[in-house]
Amino acid sequence: MPVTALISAKSCGVTATALALTLASKRPSLLAECDPAGGTIRTGFMQGTTTTGYGLYHLATAERVGPDALAQAFASHLLPMDPDGHRKLLPGLTDPTQAAALARTWSALAEVLHVMATDAEHDVFIDAGRLALEAGRLHPTLTPAPLIYQADLVALVVRGTDQSLMLARHLIAPLRAELDEHGSGSDALVLLLIEDGPYRAHQVADALSVPVLGALPWEPAIAGFLAGGGRVPRGYGRSPLLRHARTATEQLEALAQRRRIHQQWPQPAHAQIAGVLQRLTQAQEAGHG
Repeated sequence: MPVTALISAKSCGVTATALALTLASKRPSLLAECDPAGGTIRTGFMQGTTTTGYGLYHLATAERVGPDALAQAFASHLLPMDPDGHRKLLPGLTDPTQAAALARTWSALAEVLHVMATDAEHDVFIDAGRLALEAGRLHPTLTPAPLIYQADLVALVVRGTDQSLMLARHLIAPLRAELDEHGSGSDALVLLLIEDGPYRAHQVADALSVPVLGALPWEPAIAGFLAGGGRVPRGYGRSPLLRHARTATEQLEALAQRRRIHQQWPQPAHAQIAGVLQRLTQAQEAGHG
């Protein structure tokens, strides 16, 4: 199963989108709330049902003890989001000043999340919040850079508005360069479109030169519930937002699988054949010589 990091250029509904994907997946799923600006799910969607004794910040201390301590702390700080425990949440920071303490924890956490994806077969979604750059690089404190670098896919959440596309456009080139240099390649970058605004998926893909992997309907009542909690809206379980989110999870899995195959066999078949033919030709010419 893939590890997908969700980011935005500005507040574009990353948390609501990450929640929709986690809750809609057909497979067991995990949402890691890793926005350095602080998490909102425990007081929003979870409606304060958990205390600050649980969450991301506690992993920093465990990581300094060692890998076993980190793994045990990670497991003990996962909260169920459904009665069966198929949807799990790692709650985020309650204080943005805690983010600096996680600087050396992100890489180790990325490895744990990949174990959850590959060995425990969970769809893993990372709410990485707003992308912050410094001198064309991912900011070392305001962005969980190692989680983004090591993710199978990086999904930039955008809206179909001029403002959202303008802000996203300035991130594309440096983000691609960072993924090529430190990640698994710039082809890990995709878009998730919230259909709020005049522009459709093909127009957004053309404008940003990045494929739109999923388009989620703009349903303010459902998105507001996911982002802020409160009373469950009528029709929540059958909402178009969750139906399209489920489709998006399937698209993410399919793309991640294609990328894995491509990385295992990086040379296209025709290039391999061309190389064989070239060697045969050279051998024949040497024999005639």
